[in-house]
Amino acid sequence: MDPVPQTRPQTAPALRRAPVQQRSAERLARILDACAVLLDETGYERLSTRAVAVRAGVPIGSVYRFFGNKRAMVAALALRNLDRYAERVSERLAATPLLDAHGAIDGVLDEFIAMKRTVPGFALVDFGVPAALPGEASDSSPDSTPGSTSDEASGAEGDTAIGDGDGEDEGDGEGGSRGEVEDPNRLVAERICALLATHLGRPADEELRRKVLVGVETADALVRLAFRADPAGDPALVDETRLLLHAYLGPSLS
Repeated sequence: MDPVPQTRPQTAPALRRAPVQQRSAERLARILDACAVLLDETGYERLSTRAVAVRAGVPIGSVYRFFGNKRAMVAALALRNLDRYAERVSERLAATPLLDAHGAIDGVLDEFIAMKRTVPGFALVDFGVPAALPGEASDSSPDSTPGSTSDEASGAEGDTAIGDGDGEDEGDGEGGSRGEVEDPNRLVAERICALLATHLGRPADEELRRKVLVGVETADALVRLAFRADPAGDPALVDETRLLLHAYLGPSLS
């Protein structure tokens, strides 16, 4: 069975330039992979574009070619997380086409919990960007991370903020300049509502969109509580979250 069709987020990607060539796309993927790993190791406050460049094995100019600062980089990671989460849910629903409403809800919740436990950086940055630090650079300004140098903030060291001198950026298109994922839970709810409605053969009407949004907001708060209580996610709190979602969303999806 083909995967359930997915909707796409309406927020523009937090990129200065969108990759077109495969080499450029692979470099962007390495940068985001390095960002995710370093979030687990250092946290958001100590994350810097320079450290990401070193971990990814790319020139600092390659990072600034895509992102104006670490906040824009983390926003792009959050959007990639949303895409991958939707893909996982879609594949799970497609693999078990006879799931009822409760089974579909379980799939949505279980994939979120699994990513919290296993995906680098996801425990700290799932679908949104952490609150800005005092004095942190704006979305359009270079990094002001403590310990970063003026060269790093300007994308220097022989590299420019847009290209890295190897011609890699030729043919790449202009991207969005946004450095935030606006209302991430609403974006998640839109994707999940479309997936559930398609799988269960019911329209994604205004009532369902509203109920899924409330369910996403509630599950987000409760899952955060579960992972504060236990780094692996407190099983009892996860079970309570599941029961709540069954009771609230189940009737609307049946």
